[in-house]
Amino acid sequence: MIKIAISGKGGVGKTTLSGTLARLFARKGYDVLAIDADPSMNLASALGIKNPPAPLTEYKELIDERAGGPAGVFKLNPRVDDIVDKFGVIGPDKVKLLVMGTVERGGSGCMCPASSFLKALMRYVILKLNSVVILDMEAGVEHLGRGTTKGIDYMIIVVEPGARSIETAGRIAELGRQIGISKFGVVINKATGEVLEIENKLKVYDLSVIGSIPFDPDMVKADLDNISPIERGGAAISSITNIFEILSNKME
Repeated sequence: MIKIAISGKGGVGKTTLSGTLARLFARKGYDVLAIDADPSMNLASALGIKNPPAPLTEYKELIDERAGGPAGVFKLNPRVDDIVDKFGVIGPDKVKLLVMGTVERGGSGCMCPASSFLKALMRYVILKLNSVVILDMEAGVEHLGRGTTKGIDYMIIVVEPGARSIETAGRIAELGRQIGISKFGVVINKATGEVLEIENKLKVYDLSVIGSIPFDPDMVKADLDNISPIERGGAAISSITNIFEILSNKME
């Protein structure tokens, strides 16, 4: 089994890649869990799930019970082994989706139990769950925590043409290496004629490209029609399928 984390600067298309890869792995017969760990929480649409599960952070009573509420004893390792089955939703191609939600900050009170709960769940999923796991992450890898990264097999960083996107990829790789992630691959999205130039710029960060996805009006059409990209098809999906084959071969 393989655990893939997908990251990148906001708006580069990592959610489309995450959802499509999850569907493709499922179609090949794998048990797939897709985790939406991005605060924008759009992975359900990319998977074709019309009624996504509520974010786990909305279950405050559960979190208080498992991790310790404001007046209780704070638990560093709350029980989470039943969460995927209880709160995951099964979508097309039998992909199971779990939405993490966001931890509130500022004057909302102590959210230590919620943070502990989410970190424990990520550790369980990455280190113990015997499935293909696709993590649609926020820009950066801090929320994985130092105790969860040993089980990640591959970090895909999505970039698009532009200096800021490439610089973000470099920062993500640097931080990822600091917390133990060793295998990276870059996917260039909305690619036109700049692939070779981007590949050369990424060499500064010791990053290599595993595939590129062309700009595809079909992706815009899929969004407007509120259907998953894989159902729409097109040049972008064909390119993601090629990336899937590369990743699939790494599992064999």
